[in-house]
Amino acid sequence: MEQVRGVVELTRPGNALAAGVLTFIGAFVAGGLAAPASTAVAVLATGAATGGGNAINDYFDREIDAINRPDRPIPRGAVTPRGAFVFSLALFAAAVGLTLLLPPIAVAIAVVNLLALLAYTEMFKGLPGVGNALVAYLTGSTFLYGGAAVGGDLATVSVLFVLAAAATMAREIVKDVEDVAGDRKEGLSTLPIAVGERTALGVAAVFVATAMLASPLPFLRGTFGSAYLVVLVPTLLGLGAGTYRSFDDPATGQTWLKASMFLAALAFVAGRAAVVV
Repeated sequence: MEQVRGVVELTRPGNALAAGVLTFIGAFVAGGLAAPASTAVAVLATGAATGGGNAINDYFDREIDAINRPDRPIPRGAVTPRGAFVFSLALFAAAVGLTLLLPPIAVAIAVVNLLALLAYTEMFKGLPGVGNALVAYLTGSTFLYGGAAVGGDLATVSVLFVLAAAATMAREIVKDVEDVAGDRKEGLSTLPIAVGERTALGVAAVFVATAMLASPLPFLRGTFGSAYLVVLVPTLLGLGAGTYRSFDDPATGQTWLKASMFLAALAFVAGRAAVVV
């Protein structure tokens, strides 16, 4: 039973479920409910890939986790390192197999994501900002992947990708500012440690500004109507307020940024739902 629990924990089931939801949103925004089978395949593939990524990360981080996170499955002995590695490969194989059932552009996105994940784990981990950028890209790309899976309107989903990726990048930087004392003690080289906290927060603000500038495009292009704007306005207010608060209270700021990112996704869902209805 402990081994089964450990294997499940390796996948970070909450994260895998959240990634699947984002893929579903991307598919819905791009094509409504026109391709339910492809949407389901893409959601399952995303969950498997996310779980595999989390498992392989635990495999490579097992020595660090033995010190910092002894409660994780490998350090506490619930799963062997080899078992975690094989399990991650099985999940990646499942994700690839499912993705091959989808259009070529979805396959291309999946390949890029897998290569980016492996390159980060093996080559770029520890470089300031690179981890933040990878998390931001992968978060945004789940929307693109969902849209590509159903062969829908990628122009609109691309706006959601930019908005989500930029907002996530900002939040990841603010989280690093929040954790700077502990990260410095652990000898990590995050962006705030490398360039200074205020400079890092300025970089985060630039990403938020990018997200805010991109967000009205679906309305301006006539793709979505007033339903989109109704949810978008509080989203923009939340992004702005979260950025402002980050300079004196990073914990509150990053929480607002996270909430605003999910509001942004809901704005796109509301916009598409109004069109479908």
